[in-house]
Amino acid sequence: MTALLTRRDFARTVGLVIAFSLVPEWAAAQGTAPVVLPGSLNNNRRLDAWLRIDPEGTVTVFTGKCELGQGALTALAQIAADELDVAFTRIRIIGADTSKTPDEGFTSGSQSMEFSGTAIRFAAAHARRILLELAQRQFAGDGSTSNLTVADGTISGPGGKTATYWALARAASFAVEVDPKVPTKPPGQYRVIGQSIPRLDIPAKLTGRPIYVQDMRLPGMLFGRVVRPPSYDAALQGIDEAAARKLPGVIAVVRDGRFIGVIAEREEQAIAAREALRTSAQWRQGKPLPDLDKINAYLKSLPSEDFVISEKAGPAPESSTKVLTAEYTRPYVAHASIGPSCAVAQFTGDHLQVWSHCQGVFPLRRDLAKALKMPLDRVTVAQVQGSGCYGHNGADDVALDAALLARAANGRPVKVQWMRDDEFHWEPYGAAMSMRAQAALDGNGRIVDWSFDVWSNTHSTRPGERDGVNLLAAWHLAEPMAPASPPIIPQPAGGGDRNAIPLYRFPRQKVTHHFIREMPLRVSALRTLGAQANVFAIESFMDELARAAGADLVAFRLAHLDDPRAKAVIELAAKNANWVAGATGGNGRGRGVGFAQYKNHASYVAVIAEVETDRNTGAIKVVKVTAAVDAGQIVSPDGLKNQMEGGIIQGTSWTLREQVRFNPEGIATTDWQTYPILTFPEVPEVDVTLINRPGEPWLGAGEAMQGPTSAAIANAVAHASGARIRDLPLTAERFKKALG
Repeated sequence: MTALLTRRDFARTVGLVIAFSLVPEWAAAQGTAPVVLPGSLNNNRRLDAWLRIDPEGTVTVFTGKCELGQGALTALAQIAADELDVAFTRIRIIGADTSKTPDEGFTSGSQSMEFSGTAIRFAAAHARRILLELAQRQFAGDGSTSNLTVADGTISGPGGKTATYWALARAASFAVEVDPKVPTKPPGQYRVIGQSIPRLDIPAKLTGRPIYVQDMRLPGMLFGRVVRPPSYDAALQGIDEAAARKLPGVIAVVRDGRFIGVIAEREEQAIAAREALRTSAQWRQGKPLPDLDKINAYLKSLPSEDFVISEKAGPAPESSTKVLTAEYTRPYVAHASIGPSCAVAQFTGDHLQVWSHCQGVFPLRRDLAKALKMPLDRVTVAQVQGSGCYGHNGADDVALDAALLARAANGRPVKVQWMRDDEFHWEPYGAAMSMRAQAALDGNGRIVDWSFDVWSNTHSTRPGERDGVNLLAAWHLAEPMAPASPPIIPQPAGGGDRNAIPLYRFPRQKVTHHFIREMPLRVSALRTLGAQANVFAIESFMDELARAAGADLVAFRLAHLDDPRAKAVIELAAKNANWVAGATGGNGRGRGVGFAQYKNHASYVAVIAEVETDRNTGAIKVVKVTAAVDAGQIVSPDGLKNQMEGGIIQGTSWTLREQVRFNPEGIATTDWQTYPILTFPEVPEVDVTLINRPGEPWLGAGEAMQGPTSAAIANAVAHASGARIRDLPLTAERFKKALG
């Protein structure tokens, strides 16, 4: 058995035990009861929660993780197929349904392979052993299964005897706790893992079959829309409900405090009624929002709870050292989902069924039950893919909208889709951040002292917290329910301080997280949480230090690393990009480097970006991005590359374009004109190389690329022009200002 090590991250927002690996015998020796199981098995210990052998010749796999467009369900099916020794085509996988699947909390943090993949691997190995033992008894063997082989679910024994999983399934009992001591396959025997299997979710998306919740059409379905206040705490003074009720197709107008919704037979009728209600509503504005141009200073002026998350007390640097200081910022960033959030809800008697593209069906179920004052066992939530995801967008909120309207629909299903302004005004944004870095260089150009401070709000206000309800409409009811208190997400995962501790080695170091509870804008989990901004700041500052030391930018990083896997991705990216040590930029073209290990325990990523800049217009174009990735054992090479390429494009958009705008009266970002994102002609050429590590643990990869990409682009701009921009996004105005 491979020895495994367990660590725990008690982040309340995640709602699950993070078990990277484990030695069960060690835990038992410490008197721990029950034994901690690997991955998501720890909270879902029964084998039959994960697998079912179907008599018709298929295997059904259950996972609490969602398909969010990242190909997770395909990769999880590959793991099951390989460990069971069945063809991939026999696997049927069901994801994230409170009536069918294990509770794995949220699909977040790039943890699907690490937790669900680990659980399915051990569960499949145990199921295979049970089936082999049944076959051996049927063959009247000596009790050992070592002389049995399996090929696509058919077990062969001595004398030509055979038995199939499907025939044995009736006698196989999976109502047992998964045994992590059952040996799993060594990497040399993998036949499906490591192959680029066509993704299960792609055909329907390419052919236009209804796969998204936005496409759902149920018999007798009604359509709903919601009218929101103009700002967070605006008070409703009056509204003309009667006029909206008279409009064609309107079934009901639902009002409960500041929550106002309408149900109609057709979608365009619901939209027309929403507009009538919106224009007749009279509101009294509440507290003004801060000044956009001074938001980072404003946040730093608020009370903070300060935590030193890393400290190394080496010798004080000599007075002759060179000291550099720099400050960096990130604005509020929207999820900007291409399809506005949507949900379908239906009451059948006293039972509520919700279809949602949320990332955590069990946490959403808990908050829905609290908000609706219903018993938990009378609420079912099933995840359906949505056109736009990654992070805590409006998916959970619209689920409560749909449920509130469905109560007035007399048992008919109600679909609610947010409008574009709903999404931009009311989704929880990625938090604004400020980072301050200071370092000292000795006479040899080595960093001898490092200090890093980050100021930020929480980075997760997802549903499912014990002390509140984190669903928008619950706060607007006549009897409002308070949101949960903003949580601090502790290391090693971290929230605003994710990746604030550099992987580089310094003799003296101090990293401080300044946690700000007050949130002038609603914020929650956006892909990478604080990692994108922290990596942008750290890697930008490493560039500035390298230039001050007169060192090559790649060599300077390598000199401060002792992790061979970290060095390997940097060296490979530099090689593939034909990096020339000490090459000068100029003529508006330049190259930059960015590196990080996501969360300091997930995938290693190195990026080299090539940019073109125009001093007259301020335009910045990313021409090419070359990247190297080490995500441990690779399950699906094509799937991993897809994730890396998507992360590069998203990171480029965040770096060059994206920023939520607001004024004292409220959110000013309402559409794609006021929130521009990267367009197709602006997408750079992308070259990603993977480093496979057979036998190594699967490392989270989906969120690993954004931070290094942002840093590499900013560093390339500095290389091309000499202009260092420390504030995201790198707009034309900021570039021209930096040029002076």
